[in-house]
Amino acid sequence: MAECSGLQFVSPYAFEAMQKVDVVRLAALSDPELRLLLPCLVRMALCAPADQSQSWAQDKKLILRLLSGVEAVNSIVALLSVDFHALEQDASKEQQLRHKLGGGSGESILVSQLQHGLTLEFEHSDSPRRLRLVLSELLAIMNKVSESNGEFFLKSSELFESPVYLEEAADVLCILQAELPSLLPIVDVAEALLHVKNGAWFLCLLVANVPDSFNEVCRGLIKNGERQDEESVGGRRRTEALRHLCKMNPSQALRVRGMVVEECHLPGLGVALTLDHTKNEASDDGVSDLVCFVSGLLLGTNAKVRTWFGTFIRNGQQRKRDNISSVLWQMRRQLLLELMGILPTVRSTHIVEEADVDMEPNVSVYSGLKEEHVVKASALLRLYCALMGIAGLKPTDEEAEQLLQLMTSRPPATPAGVRFVSLSFCMLLAFSTLVSTPEQEQLMVMWLSWMIKEEAYFESISGVSASFGEMLLLVAMYFHSNQLSAIIDLVCSTLGMKIVIKPSSLSRMKTIFTQEIFTEQVVTAHAVRVPVTGNLSANITGFLPIHCIYQLLKSRSFTKHKVSIKDWIYRQLCETTTPLHPQLLPLIDVYINSILTPASKSNPEATNQPVTEQEILNVFQGLSGVNPNFCSQQSGMQHDLCVWFYVQGENTRLTQRYSITTQLLVLYYVLSYEEALLANTKILAAMQKKPKSYSSALMDQIPIKYLIRQAQGLQQELGGLHSALLRLLATNYPHLCIVEDWICEEQITGTDALLRRMLLTNIAKNHSPKQLQEAFSMLPGNHTQLMQILEHLTLLSAGELIPYAEVLTSNMNRLLNAGVPRRILQTVNKLWMVLNTVMPRRLWVMTVNALQPSVKTVRQQKYTQNDLMIDPLIVLRCDQRVHRSPPLMDITLHMLNGYLLASKAYLNSHLKETAEQDIRPSQNNAMGPEAPEVTREELKNALLAAQDSAAVQILLEICLPTEEEKAQSSNIHGLLKSGHTTTGPKSPELEEEEDSLLCNLREVQCLICCLLHQMYIADPNIVKLVHFQGYPCELLALTVAGIPSMHICLDFIPELIAQPELEKQIFAIQLLSFLCIQYALPKSLSVARLAINVMGTLLTVLTQTKRYAFFMPTLPCLVSFCQAFPPLYEDIMSLLIQIGQVCASDVATQTRDFDPIITRLQQLKEKPHEMSGLCKDSSNKSCSRDIASMDPDVRLCQCVENTIIEIINMSVSGV
Repeated sequence: MAECSGLQFVSPYAFEAMQKVDVVRLAALSDPELRLLLPCLVRMALCAPADQSQSWAQDKKLILRLLSGVEAVNSIVALLSVDFHALEQDASKEQQLRHKLGGGSGESILVSQLQHGLTLEFEHSDSPRRLRLVLSELLAIMNKVSESNGEFFLKSSELFESPVYLEEAADVLCILQAELPSLLPIVDVAEALLHVKNGAWFLCLLVANVPDSFNEVCRGLIKNGERQDEESVGGRRRTEALRHLCKMNPSQALRVRGMVVEECHLPGLGVALTLDHTKNEASDDGVSDLVCFVSGLLLGTNAKVRTWFGTFIRNGQQRKRDNISSVLWQMRRQLLLELMGILPTVRSTHIVEEADVDMEPNVSVYSGLKEEHVVKASALLRLYCALMGIAGLKPTDEEAEQLLQLMTSRPPATPAGVRFVSLSFCMLLAFSTLVSTPEQEQLMVMWLSWMIKEEAYFESISGVSASFGEMLLLVAMYFHSNQLSAIIDLVCSTLGMKIVIKPSSLSRMKTIFTQEIFTEQVVTAHAVRVPVTGNLSANITGFLPIHCIYQLLKSRSFTKHKVSIKDWIYRQLCETTTPLHPQLLPLIDVYINSILTPASKSNPEATNQPVTEQEILNVFQGLSGVNPNFCSQQSGMQHDLCVWFYVQGENTRLTQRYSITTQLLVLYYVLSYEEALLANTKILAAMQKKPKSYSSALMDQIPIKYLIRQAQGLQQELGGLHSALLRLLATNYPHLCIVEDWICEEQITGTDALLRRMLLTNIAKNHSPKQLQEAFSMLPGNHTQLMQILEHLTLLSAGELIPYAEVLTSNMNRLLNAGVPRRILQTVNKLWMVLNTVMPRRLWVMTVNALQPSVKTVRQQKYTQNDLMIDPLIVLRCDQRVHRSPPLMDITLHMLNGYLLASKAYLNSHLKETAEQDIRPSQNNAMGPEAPEVTREELKNALLAAQDSAAVQILLEICLPTEEEKAQSSNIHGLLKSGHTTTGPKSPELEEEEDSLLCNLREVQCLICCLLHQMYIADPNIVKLVHFQGYPCELLALTVAGIPSMHICLDFIPELIAQPELEKQIFAIQLLSFLCIQYALPKSLSVARLAINVMGTLLTVLTQTKRYAFFMPTLPCLVSFCQAFPPLYEDIMSLLIQIGQVCASDVATQTRDFDPIITRLQQLKEKPHEMSGLCKDSSNKSCSRDIASMDPDVRLCQCVENTIIEIINMSVSGV
C-alpha cells in the first residue's frame, strides 16, 4: 500500500502505552502521536470506569489534563454526545432495506439526498450527520465485501481518500466501532478497510484505539486471506496491512507468523515478518531466525505446510526476477547476505599445485571456515538443499558461485566440522549443476582430495567414529558397482530429506570418482587400512567402516584384487558390544558367501579366507569353566565372560575378556558357515572346490547352549541375532533344542531360583570340587556329608556348577551300589539337569562314560562325542543297575533322546558333505543323475528307522521284569497270601523287597513310556515299524495304558492282520483287544469286526496245528471285544461255536465223545442267564475230567468253553 507512505502510523511505543494504559508514557508522546489515540482516550476520560480505585482516579486526572490542551477533543466529545441507539436502529433499517432492494440501491435511511460530494457534505455537517455519513459508507463497503464471494475489489471513496479529513474520518470510525460493536464487528470492519485507499492506516488506528482486539483482527484477516498472497493485489494489500499491524506491535509478530503457518495462508507475510524480525534482532554468529523458519517449513513433518510453502517458492520464481519488492526476492537476498557473511575472507584465486599441498598437509592457502560459523554454515547448506530439492528453487549464478565457495571451504576438525563436510559432499552429489565450469570442477576435485588426506586427522581430533572418510569410501564403492540408487538413498539420509535426484545427473561425478580419485584397487586397499570402530554398537550412528567393507564384500572387490579382509572382519567382531549394530549380521552373511562362492567361474580360487580355528578358540577358550565368583555378579555375567583355564592341575586365570556380543557373533559365523557349506556342497563339488569345514573338536569346545542362554536374556539388545541363532540351532543341533530342556530351563531361571539364591550362604560357596570328591569316596559308610554338600550345590546357578560337573559325573557309578539313599539320587538328578542347561554335550559324554559297566571301565574305553552321534545306542549299553534306578534312568533317557536327534542331524550333514559321490557316478550312469541321490537318501532313512526301532525295542525289554524279579515277586505274593492268615506286622525284609522291586520297576516303566510317547508323536512311522517287528505280548497292557499315542496303531492294524505270518496276526489281535478297552471308539469297533471276520476265515483254512497255535492266544481277546463292544456278542458266540464244531469234527473218528461238550456250548449260547450259576462248577469239572488230555482239539475246545463262560460272567456282572 504505497498510498500510506506519507501518513503517520502509531509507533510501537505509543501502542504499548495504550495496551498497558501507561499514563506517564502517554504524556511523553508528541502531539501528532497523541492525535491518533484521541478517540480511545476521550472515551476513557468521559465514560464511567469499572475501576474505582484511587490510583485510576489519579491516572484519569492526568488523562484529562493531557486532553485539555488538544483542540480536536471537542469534536470527539461532540461525536460521543449523539444518540447511538437511534443511530443503530436507523442503520439496521437501512441494512434490511438494502437486502430487500438489492445492494446497488441508492436509497438510504441514514443519509438523505446529498446535495454536494461526500467530502463537502462531511465538512459542512455536524457530528450526528458525520457519524451517519461514515456509517452509511462503511456499511455499503461491508455489504459489497460479503457479496463478492472472495473476489477482491478496490472501492473508491472520497471520505477515506481525502488527506484533509483523514483524521476526522478516523475519529468517527473509531467512535462508531466502539459504540456499535454488534453492528460493526471489528473483524468485519478490518476486512472492509482493505478495500479502500489508506485502509492499512485506518486499520492501524482502529486497532490502536482498541488494543485488546489485535490478535482477533490478525487471525480474522489471516483466516480470510489467500493461500498465495503474492499472486493477487488483494493478497499483497492484506499482507501489507498485517505487516503494518505487526510493526505497531512487534512483540506479537512471531505469534502472527504462527497463525500464518497454522492456517497455511499468506506465505509471503510469514517470510516478511521473519525478515522484519531478523533485521530487528541483534546480529550474532548463530543461526538466524529466517534460516530456522524456512527450514522448519520445508523440513518439518507437516506435508501440507511443506507443499504450501513450496508452491509459494515455485510461483514466485515464475514472476520477473528483478522485482525487488517481491518478498521472495528479499528472502533470497537476505539468505545470500548471510551466506556471504560467513565465507572465508582470504581465498587464493589461483589453483594450488599438488606439490605445494604435499609440503604442508595441514596448512592450505585456502582459509578455513571459522569454528563459530560451522553450525550456521551447515544450517544454510541444508536450507538451500531443501529450497532446491523440495521447493524447486533455481539458484542464480551468484547464488551457485557462493554456495560452491561455501561447500568447498575447509572447517576445523570438530564434530560440527565433520558434519559440515558430510553435508557439503552430499550436496555436491545431489546438485551437480552447481559445478558448471572447468575451474569449478577442478576446485571440487581438489576439495575431495583434501577430504581424503585429512580424514584420519579429523577423526583423531574430533573424536567422531563416523567420519566423512567412510562416506567417501562408500560412495566410491557404489559408483564402482553402479548402484546409483544406493547413492541417492545415502545422500537423502545424510541430508535428512527426501529429494528427487536423477541418476543421470551423477554421471560426471561417477567419472571423477572412478577414474580420478578412487579407482577400485585404491578403494579396496584403503578399506583394509581403515581402523575398525571401537565398541561398535547401534548407538553409533552415521556411516562407518563396516558399511564400506560390507559393500566391497558384496561387490567382491577384495577377491577380485586379492586383498585379504579376514583379519579386519575378525578385529571388528571382537570390537562389538550391545546394542547390536544392524549391519553386523549382513556383514557376516556376505563374508561367508565370499568365502564359499568364487567371484567368477573363470577363477574359482578367487575367494576370501575363513577365520581360523585358533582365532575362534581365542574367543571361546575356557568358557565352559567360567569363574563362579565372576558369574555371581549379574551385571558382569551379562556383558563379559572371563576366561578360566586349568593348566597342569593349577587354577590359572587369564585376564583376557570378550564381550558376549563378540562370542555370539562368532558363534553365528561358525554355524552359518557350516550351514552354507552344506547347502553349497554340490555346487562346490561341480567346481572341484572344497572349502575346509571346521572340525568337530572345535565345535565340541564351543559352549553353544550356554551362549544361547545368555542371548535369551539380551534379546532386546541383540536385535535379530537371538532368533537367527535359534534357527541355526534347530537345523544343525536339534538335540540342543529339546522342548523339555527349555521348560526345565524356565524353572531353573524363574522366581524359585531367585529365592534359593537369597538363601545362599558362605558355607555353600566354599565347597570345592575336591571336597565333593572326598564326600563321594565316603559314600558306602557315610552319606550325610555328601547329602549336605549336594543340597548346598542346588543353591548355585548353572554357571557356578560347571566346575563340579566332572566330579558329579565321574562318581555316578558309586550311586548304583545298594544302600544309597533315594534323596541323594534325586539331588544328583536335579544338579545334572541344571548343568544340562549350560553344557549339555560335554556333560552327556562324561555321563555315558561314567555309567559304563565295570568291565569296560577296566579296559578304559572312553567314548567321544562323535562315537555317540554315530551310534546313539551306546547310551543304553550302560550298567544294568541303571535300569532299576529311576533318577539315573531319567538321565539316561534324556541323553538317548538327545543323541537320537543328534544322529539324524549328523547323518543329514554327512550326506550333504559327501554329495560329490553323487556327481562322479552320475556322469556314466544310465539311470540319470537323480538315482544315486535317492538311493543314498533311502539308505540313510532306513538306517535311522532301524536305529530308532532298536532303541524302542531295547527300552521295551528293559520294562520286562528279570527272572530274579519274577521269582522274588512270586515269593512276595506267597508271603502276602500267608500274611492274610497270620497275625502280626510285615517283616522289614518284605517291605524293602516290595519297594525296591515293584516301585522302581514301575517308575522306570513310566519314564520309558513318556519317552516312547514323544518318539511316536515326533515320527508315527516308528510306531508302525516297531509293531510290525513285534515285542512280548506281556508288555501290551503296559504300552497301551502308558503311551497315550498308541491309538495310532488303529490305522495300521488291518494291514498287520493281513500279514502272512501267523505270529504277526496273533500280535495284531492281542494288541487290538487292549486298544478296544482303552479306546472304545467307532474306529475300534470297525477294526474289531474285521478281526472277528479274519478269525472266522482262518478257522476254515488253518491246519490242526496252526489252528491250535492261532486260537489258543487269541480266544481270550474275544472277551475284551465283548467288554468294549456288546453288539459284537452274537458274532463272537457264533465264532466260538464254529470253533468248537470244527474241533469236534476233527476228532469224530476218535473214540472220545464230544457231543456233551457241543451240547453244553449250545445251551450256554441259548440260555446264558440260567446256566451262569453252573458255569463255574461245570468248567471245573470239565477241566478235572479232561486235564490229562493233551489232544490239541480237546484243549482248544476247553479254551472255547472257558472263553464263553468268561463272556457270560462279564456280561452278568456288568448287568
